[in-house]
Amino acid sequence: LCFTPCMISGKINYDFNSNDNLRRFGGVNMYIRRHLEEQILKASQSYPVVMVCGQRQVGKSTMLYHIREKERKYVTLDDGNARRLAEEDPALFFETYGFPLLIDEFQRVPSILLEIKKIVDQKALAGEDNRGMYWLTGSQKFRMMKDASDSLAGRVAVFDLAALSSAEIENRTGRVFHPDLKSLRERMGDNRPKNIHQIYERIYQGGMPGFITKEMDRDRFFQDYVNTYLERDIRELAQVGKLSEFYDFLIYMAARTSQELKYNEISNAIGISAPTAKAWVSILESSGVIYILRPYYSNITSRLVKTPKFYFMDTGLAAYLCRWPDWETMENGAMDGAFFETYVVSEIIKSYYNSGKQPDIYYYRDTDQKEIDLLITEGDKLYPIEIKKAKEPKHPDRNFSVLEKFGMDVQPGIIICASDGFLPYNRNSWYFPVSAL
Repeated sequence: LCFTPCMISGKINYDFNSNDNLRRFGGVNMYIRRHLEEQILKASQSYPVVMVCGQRQVGKSTMLYHIREKERKYVTLDDGNARRLAEEDPALFFETYGFPLLIDEFQRVPSILLEIKKIVDQKALAGEDNRGMYWLTGSQKFRMMKDASDSLAGRVAVFDLAALSSAEIENRTGRVFHPDLKSLRERMGDNRPKNIHQIYERIYQGGMPGFITKEMDRDRFFQDYVNTYLERDIRELAQVGKLSEFYDFLIYMAARTSQELKYNEISNAIGISAPTAKAWVSILESSGVIYILRPYYSNITSRLVKTPKFYFMDTGLAAYLCRWPDWETMENGAMDGAFFETYVVSEIIKSYYNSGKQPDIYYYRDTDQKEIDLLITEGDKLYPIEIKKAKEPKHPDRNFSVLEKFGMDVQPGIIICASDGFLPYNRNSWYFPVSAL
């Protein structure tokens, strides 16, 4: 897939020269193939139930609808009649729709999980094949996972789906971001070099499939997204009183993406209690809007900071909430570094989600204010990663030596930046271009 990005009235227009990664439906509406598709199909060959969690509008139901078998029916519990039937008579609901079945927004009637358990267990006891019977989607991750773990333990494969990654948009190979040198060299094989301005264009637009694949006004799209999120998802949750206060909270959080998560500061700024601030943060995390990055902690030292950081999972949504008028203003504004770091972290997280894995990623900060942006752990190995907007950042490895006190195998450090290539900074650290994420 080859394309040339250009800006037209605040919207990136992609000149697609290949149809490999796009399926056209009725004019401008297009489907971009998702890296998670293969993992979903594999899991459906082993588990009776497959569940896909993720932020609203990231393409969960669209992906499953496009990869489903012809005989798999589709029903959404956003539909009032279907929801009423599922609530009042779940047995009749499943008799009506049969299987294999794709159920969208199932968290609206979580009690159907008990009926699903009953059905798949009956199939197993009868010696019949129960693999791939039900595919479920929903946008309230932790609630869904709790309900599923209570009802469907051992019977369900759970996946996260985020907004489109840059690799998906550009039809590059889907792979987990692993910071060992061999993996990074392989990743460079299908890199599409971009300058820093093109990176900020991508940051400003974000990765919402409904916006990327359609000719829509950007502000209108995100305005509708926020209104739908508040009216449909947030209003259902008892912890939220006034939606106007939650909207102010949402803007406040976007303006502080990539910073430490301090509930007292949030409560003071918004005028809510600290417990309410904590509950609202949990809502953003469970609905996939933010990712909370935990600090690396070891009993070896008590001088480590224990406060987590948070990142918006879609930079386009964060940019809209912060009211940046265009990518040029954002690139040259006070939050340029915060948005660059948010983009890098979210792309790495997406690479894990798209491979059906959960990230084992942290950050490091101690009371001496020495910080490392990311730490990826694997067994006894530590991979330090710095994130810098500059093309050739100076002294980016200055804090890597603090990891020696843990007595672990510290691997060569990686500096993700606007570098033109994968180049050594010195023998123990390398520049890696952000365009190759």
